[in-house]
Amino acid sequence: MKHTPHYESYLKILEEELIPAMGCTEPIAVALAAAKATEALGATPEACRVEVSGNIIKNVKAVTVPNTGGMKGLEAAVAAGIVGGRPDLGLEVLSKVTKEEIAEMAQFLQTCPMQVLPSGGDQVFYILVTVTADGHTADCEVVDFHTNITRIRKDGKILFQNQAGASAQTAQTDRSVLSVKEILEFADTLDIQDVAPVLEQQIAYNTAISQEGLKGGWGAEMGRTLLELHGDHLPTRLRAAAAAGSDARMNGCELPVVIVSGSGNQGMTASLPVIEYAKAIGADHEALLRALAVSDLITIHQKTGIGRLSAFCGATSAGCGAACGIAYLDGAKAEVIAKTIVNTLGICSGMVCDGAKSSCAAKIAAAVEAGLDGYEMAKVDLGFVNGEGIIGADVEQTIVNVGRMARQGMRHTDEEILNIMLGL
Repeated sequence: MKHTPHYESYLKILEEELIPAMGCTEPIAVALAAAKATEALGATPEACRVEVSGNIIKNVKAVTVPNTGGMKGLEAAVAAGIVGGRPDLGLEVLSKVTKEEIAEMAQFLQTCPMQVLPSGGDQVFYILVTVTADGHTADCEVVDFHTNITRIRKDGKILFQNQAGASAQTAQTDRSVLSVKEILEFADTLDIQDVAPVLEQQIAYNTAISQEGLKGGWGAEMGRTLLELHGDHLPTRLRAAAAAGSDARMNGCELPVVIVSGSGNQGMTASLPVIEYAKAIGADHEALLRALAVSDLITIHQKTGIGRLSAFCGATSAGCGAACGIAYLDGAKAEVIAKTIVNTLGICSGMVCDGAKSSCAAKIAAAVEAGLDGYEMAKVDLGFVNGEGIIGADVEQTIVNVGRMARQGMRHTDEEILNIMLGL
């Protein structure tokens, strides 16, 4: 079977994006930086300084950090990384915290002075954790995305530096090769064994946390409530599956998820409705994997122009991706899938991100519903057309338009959301 021109790049993009993470990825990235800085220091810190961009503050403020005994916020994430972090585990840095270490975290917060400051400059994603003890200082800097450690120093001496420096997006495979047309061709022609390891992990991890969320007791219980309110209908099950995963994850569940575009919520939104739909129609495993590749890559394609963090709710992109994965399972033509994207973005591109917290589950449910509505419209050749608001001449121009709106147009919105959250 002939592969698409950028076949290897598409595989690498999936491998780079679909990685396991425990807990909301922003506090976990803070915990990872704290763990790396403490490892470099070689001692228990006597004081800490944390400099982060506004979007990090926004996405850490109200979310429960896993394996902390229910603590929330930047200080909790730093303490968790210092006391119980395993720096070699990446975004699963808090996965092996002991009960004794959880107790130590609370004590550490009481005894260690910790200064939290907004970072200077205009970087959307920035974390710098500095720790001191016995006259020595160490720091760890993370820039642009969650695992991109750009520098680790001790006493001013550089122990590690990413050669790409502060612009280390270049460390990842070029996302500009993505297009809706080639994504669909890639899914049609891919060798399943090339994607099976990452996609099967996505199925296993994200299904497990969704099932945990449906048991109830997590946050606002959006997933369970949807089923109770609307019954066991397929569209409701698709929304509830994704929302329930977020219910659990935003409220301290210790199960890992496989993320997409740096976000566990987006990883669950892009995958769980597709998994649930495949189960309902009796699709075989190979068809499910191809559909997940479509959903994940279309989500990533949309997020490339938006960036990792913004005032634009990432669930919108992932709900759109999920609808495309469902359409692919139905055997929809490329024209229908393209129109599904345009319709979905026309419906709910106004949903803002006001940080990670319990209401993310409700936004996920809304995004999946918008995707399903967009698909139903596309199936009967109905949709929004060029010149109507942000809708462009075709699907690619529409994606570019939304990226421009989110990355540039919503920057002031992002600032005001943060000011509101901080009571300024």
